[in-house]
Amino acid sequence: MIRAPAGFAALITAAGRGTRAGDGAPKQWRDLAGRPVLDRTLAAFAGFSRIVLVVHPEDMPQALQRYAGRVTLVEGAATRAASVRAGLDALEGQANHVLIHDGARPLVPDAVIQGVIDALAQGAPAAAPALPVSDALWRGADGRVTDTASRDGLFRAQTPQGFALNRILAAHRAHPADAADDVELALKSGIEVAITPGSEDNLKITFPADFARAERILGGAMDIRLGNGYDVHAFGPGDHVTLCGIRVPHEAGLMGHSDADVGMHALTDAIYGALAQGDIGRHFPPSDPQWKGADSAIFLAHAAGLARDKGFRIGNADVTLICEAPKIGPHALDMAQRLAEIMATDPDRISVKATTSERLGFTGRREGIAAIATATLIKE
Repeated sequence: MIRAPAGFAALITAAGRGTRAGDGAPKQWRDLAGRPVLDRTLAAFAGFSRIVLVVHPEDMPQALQRYAGRVTLVEGAATRAASVRAGLDALEGQANHVLIHDGARPLVPDAVIQGVIDALAQGAPAAAPALPVSDALWRGADGRVTDTASRDGLFRAQTPQGFALNRILAAHRAHPADAADDVELALKSGIEVAITPGSEDNLKITFPADFARAERILGGAMDIRLGNGYDVHAFGPGDHVTLCGIRVPHEAGLMGHSDADVGMHALTDAIYGALAQGDIGRHFPPSDPQWKGADSAIFLAHAAGLARDKGFRIGNADVTLICEAPKIGPHALDMAQRLAEIMATDPDRISVKATTSERLGFTGRREGIAAIATATLIKE
């Protein structure tokens, strides 16, 4: 977080209606990866001792509820320029420099803010971040290209745009008509504006697709779920055990209502747990006779399918079998392959391994096998 020097204030504009962002609340109040856009914007300027937030009159009640005591709230006007002017009026005499930022730019990096502060601190009367235009430029009409244009010397403007407070306030008062941004008004008043580095991450949310792009930039925007599973089955009569879908010869079998595949049961419960969907018993009650002796692949396939239906993919899964015997190592890769097939995922995302309990407890006495499993789910 940037710690602004004394005499620096931030003015956040959030009075627009954002109609191009689609249906719903104004874009600055919508959710972005679990927090309102405006919350994220204000957090970027939390290191400023004085912050003015300009909001639409209809939004003032919720602004008071969320931000009262943290920022100075000002009602906006019919145009952006008039809203900024109202915020500047509230700051008059309260600061030497002001950084004016769009409330719909919630991902502004610290480096962008710091670049503007540094330029002003070094004596520039105004400074604003921008990115050089790198794409070819065309002119067009009626759906066709009519001419090309040079991109030399062209920049994509961003915010925050910083100014000596008295000079930008005078510029707004001298030119009350609306403007695309505050740099336009500064130039009309003869104020020289330094260009500082912008950032591709500093996007302005304008259209519906911009929310998805912003979530990708946040990265965590990502919904990542982690689930754990644990299961135990006792040995009984038999000449083999089924573990993680693989038949393994042994002097005993495992007892259970289904095929008693302890590894697959633990993994299935891990996936259900990550989805907050209970355990195998909720979906396949042992009291139901149709599941007696059932192949546990049915359970695991259901859990994996449920994850896909909810928009998740398997990030990875890790199964540990705890037993003195049989030996798991010779079969571990086949087990991982079989689990991957059932879950329709890549084998290199699945791990199966084993350990002993050093002859302690029921597994140490060779009375049964235990398994623990962890599954990570990632929202697509």
